Amino acid sequence: MSRFIVPPYLLAHLAEADSPRLHRAPQAARNGLLAMEAVDRNATPPVVQGALGGEAVLERTIFDAQGTEELPGLRVRGEGEPATDDVAATEAYDALGATYALFREVYGRSSIDGAGLPLDATVHYGQDYDNAFWNGERMVFGDGDGEVFERFTASVSVIGHELTHGVTQYTANLTYQGQSGALNESVSDVFGALVEQHLFGQTADEATWLIGEGLFTPEVQGRALRSMKAPGTAYDDDVLGKDPQPGHLDDYVETTDDNGGVHLNSGIPNRAFFLVAEALGGEAWLRAGQVWYDTLTGGTLSTEATFAQFAAATVEAATARYGADSDETRATTAGWEGVGVTPAA
Repeated sequence: MSRFIVPPYLLAHLAEADSPRLHRAPQAARNGLLAMEAVDRNATPPVVQGALGGEAVLERTIFDAQGTEELPGLRVRGEGEPATDDVAATEAYDALGATYALFREVYGRSSIDGAGLPLDATVHYGQDYDNAFWNGERMVFGDGDGEVFERFTASVSVIGHELTHGVTQYTANLTYQGQSGALNESVSDVFGALVEQHLFGQTADEATWLIGEGLFTPEVQGRALRSMKAPGTAYDDDVLGKDPQPGHLDDYVETTDDNGGVHLNSGIPNRAFFLVAEALGGEAWLRAGQVWYDTLTGGTLSTEATFAQFAAATVEAATARYGADSDETRATTAGWEGVGVTPAA
């Protein structure tokens, strides 16, 4: 069930690194790959009812694992309580609120399950832990190894990404394999980016469209884990290698690794969304984001949707909300065609 922000191919590259400037990062990456297998993948989301009276209520709780891998950890902050001097706890608390705000204020959704699910997070997970993940019940953040990765609460888009896995879990529930898995990852990137843009009031042309900006230390030649605007350009480093994401269907990667390349091939639908948002302009969470949200929550999408089927569903969603001859529908169709995907049932 767990969904990780750092893909296994990047950790695998780092695990084999032989660089005099790295003392902890390669071992941290090896431990991280092992931890991916150890984390509980069968967590069952709790059934939580909305607040009394049907009012949407934000309820956040932050825990501290104190360098262990025991969850949930020590409770350090609840909803409405004053901030502590722990930067990671504060960043997690604030970004949970930013994610809730996007879904509530823009799409009318009460938390990730639509029924007021409390948002829990654990910081300071493990030693030199190079990842963050959603385990079906909570967000979990490592502090990084300090050589390649900084703390994982530093990026709002990461937290928005991981919580959106929860939204997908409660809605379209896209199977985490192959093209549907890449769509699962892409949807999280889309709304992770939109959480950040909504928080900072950025228009589509002002936004960076980077996922995980701020995670790398200054020693790394790269800005983020992924670029939605230009997949394959987020980093180019002598240790990490070059960002391998494709941005067009012609370059789709056939592999058995990483559940069929879910973190690689997500670059294709990521760029499609960027092209739609760019064409429509303005605040991307409004029209482009609304089309993607309608698609995710419409109830007609197959859990094993292909790129072409998801593209067709977005065109149908745009048509249903804005009309067949609308700018939104034309932009949605053109966005998919721009990455080589023809919307098809």
